[in-house]
Amino acid sequence: MTPHLRDDGPVPERDWGRAVELISSADEIALACHVSPDGDALGSMLAAGMALRAAGRRVTASFGDRRFEVPRLLGFLPGQDLLVEPADYPAAPDLMITFDVAVADRLGVLAENAGKARELIVVDHHPSNPGFGTVNLVDPAAPSTTTLVEELLRRLGLPVDEAVATCLYTGLVTDTGSFRHSSTTPAAHLMAARMVAAGLDPEEISRRLWDRSPFGYLKALSAVLARVTLEAEVGAGLVWTFVTRDDRAAHGLPYDAVEGIIDVVRRVDEAEVAVILKEDDDGAWQVSTRSKGGVDVARLCAALGGGGHARAAGFTSHLTVEETMARLRALL
Repeated sequence: MTPHLRDDGPVPERDWGRAVELISSADEIALACHVSPDGDALGSMLAAGMALRAAGRRVTASFGDRRFEVPRLLGFLPGQDLLVEPADYPAAPDLMITFDVAVADRLGVLAENAGKARELIVVDHHPSNPGFGTVNLVDPAAPSTTTLVEELLRRLGLPVDEAVATCLYTGLVTDTGSFRHSSTTPAAHLMAARMVAAGLDPEEISRRLWDRSPFGYLKALSAVLARVTLEAEVGAGLVWTFVTRDDRAAHGLPYDAVEGIIDVVRRVDEAEVAVILKEDDDGAWQVSTRSKGGVDVARLCAALGGGGHARAAGFTSHLTVEETMARLRALL
């Protein structure tokens, strides 16, 4: 596989055309999204997978976590019968498509498979994406990767039914923060209207994503917020806290159950940047950062081996909480 570096700006017509050509001529297609998939990553992949399968393609889909498990909050998404364990994924696919993957390392254990793919189509909207595919459908101005998937399906002439729309809409609303983020464009609202017209229930999707949690989450949240720290003198203000494995174990919570805590911490008026460190089941710290617009946290996280968007990004740390925060403070 020889990567073709992307151009800056919208996806060139030649790349759309090449992607359509490759997909239209393929009998079997391997799909992958990033590790610890969020709504945009999993929604993009499953939407594409269901549409391609309905068109007669043999489709395999996965993500490269060593502990392969769909996040609890996304358990309602249709199309999960397409998913296979990473060990069962094609070793050297003829055609592989990645979704919402900013850099190849975010494929986890499937990065090696991508490196052996004859053709690799990268569908993404992260500004930091260098264009690591042979074809790159990368548009940093897109509010979500699902918006690019909808366009790809349109160009392929594939219909969007209720199941596909549910996955596309989920990616759109999660990456735009229910249309609150600056990434929300008029086109995003128009896409949402098309998805609702396909028959999905927006109230039910919102309830599943944001309006439910196990009781133990409230108990863990109280402990995590009790140790929150405000450092108004760091940069334009920093607020942070952390969640340990013991916090979760005490209340029987899986890792993905504490994802939403960052949205509570980020509300603090006195801080421009919010950070939460979450200890995963292997003992590593998954660090999430949020900005109100004055600090580009994507650059911050890229310097620490991660990436993302200007207002929402993350990275993995194998240092202690204190060592990790010291590095963050220095960069801020």
